[in-house]
Amino acid sequence: MLNSLEKQTPKIGIFSFFAGAGFLDLGFEMTKDFETLFVNEYHKPFLDIYKSSRTNLKIAEPHFGYNAESIETFLNKRGSQFLGQSIEEARATHDLIGFIGGPPCPDFSVGGKNKGVEGENGKLSGTYVELITRNNPDFFLFENVKGLYRTKKHREFFNSIKTKLIANGYYLTEKLINAIEFGAPQDRERIILIGFKRNILTDFGLELNGSPILKAFPWDSKISHISKIVLSLNWPTQETFVENSTKRCPNDVLEELTVEHWFKKNDVENHPNSNHYFQPRAGLPKFLTIYEGDDLKKSYKRLHRWRYSPTAAYGNNEVHLHPYKARRISVADALAIQSLPKEFVIPDNISLTNMFKTVGNGVPFLAAKGLAETILDYIKNVKIKNPEYAEVIG
Repeated sequence: MLNSLEKQTPKIGIFSFFAGAGFLDLGFEMTKDFETLFVNEYHKPFLDIYKSSRTNLKIAEPHFGYNAESIETFLNKRGSQFLGQSIEEARATHDLIGFIGGPPCPDFSVGGKNKGVEGENGKLSGTYVELITRNNPDFFLFENVKGLYRTKKHREFFNSIKTKLIANGYYLTEKLINAIEFGAPQDRERIILIGFKRNILTDFGLELNGSPILKAFPWDSKISHISKIVLSLNWPTQETFVENSTKRCPNDVLEELTVEHWFKKNDVENHPNSNHYFQPRAGLPKFLTIYEGDDLKKSYKRLHRWRYSPTAAYGNNEVHLHPYKARRISVADALAIQSLPKEFVIPDNISLTNMFKTVGNGVPFLAAKGLAETILDYIKNVKIKNPEYAEVIG
């Protein structure tokens, strides 16, 4: 199956689904040895952002192109044939093929529609798993909200898709990650499910017995912080809002995890998206009364400059205010909170609604990069028979 198992560093091709503006993909693309070969995103404005950002970042177009159809297209004869042929062609030039994707999650979100698998978005998670089992990539990554993992109603569905994947020869590992652990200035939990085909693991020389759980997967090998420790630090709470004020960073916090650090790092005031923010209709007086750091409400949350951000969610009338400016955060601010490189730019012709929606939906870049590096670390170490990675089955 593999072209060069003896090589320590494989060449890995990625097929991306539900790509959005490509934050997850960018994490893989910025990790050596991964190459994005195919991109699927149903919402055209998001795909337009994806294409434009790759031009700015000087990343080559995917070999098999961009696709703006529903993922369900790849279950019919035409779509299935295209995808199958593309994967077969990719195997001739790549050692491994992986699927990555985060199906739309409002139906599993505690604060969302909560319709679960019966919702229109919820059904797409099942479709993604069906695509995986039909096309048999060597590995896959599935990303979703923590509600799929923690809510009893949705957990049953989550368990059912794992059962299906196991029945189709995948060995699995899962973890509820927090983006702040990878260095993103954001408290954002997501469930990540990763699977490898049995034949790939045996080709690596692993002996597989018992339960199909990857026991020694190095989930913590690329994290820079432990979320429980970080979140328990003496972060500043609420202070009176003073427009255009300056404040020194407290000594007992991690400055690199604060929104102000990332605002400066990305030079947000001079970023091309710095003037892209919603103007208040009748809310300016209210903006002025909300304390810096008052982010406990459903909406009208004002970030604290010397604290991490709550989960970047900019839809459903959830308003996030700038720490020390009398306005909502800008798209440039939001991109920084998602830990994207400052070179990532959203074109002017995209509506503000679509700008903020795709930023809020995306996987924080540093978390995406950390996951890519973790997968690569696992592959490389099992191939060279590193004993720390040899204990596979629970």
